[in-house]
Amino acid sequence: MPEEVLFKSERDQSRKEIAAYLRRVAEKLEQGEPITLTSGAESVTMEPPARTTFEVKAEREGPTGGSGALSIEFELEWDENGSEGDSGSGQLEIE
Repeated sequence: MPEEVLFKSERDQSRKEIAAYLRRVAEKLEQGEPITLTSGAESVTMEPPARTTFEVKAEREGPTGGSGALSIEFELEWDENGSEGDSGSGQLEIE
């Protein structure tokens, strides 16, 4: 299925700045409010439903067994037609 990027922002930030941003997203989710992403002149507002599919990935990009770029990715996914997320597998824990 083709993917259309509606918004993208990428820049170096401190851990503290990233934590503040993630807290703001968490607050919006808890309150059931729309989430508006803005960077310069670009902006998009999304309204996640009460239940969504939440995907977390830890990845290494580069040669197998060698040095590369590490990443942690968080993704919320839902159907535009209003269907709620899949129950998926296993309980996610962060330690």
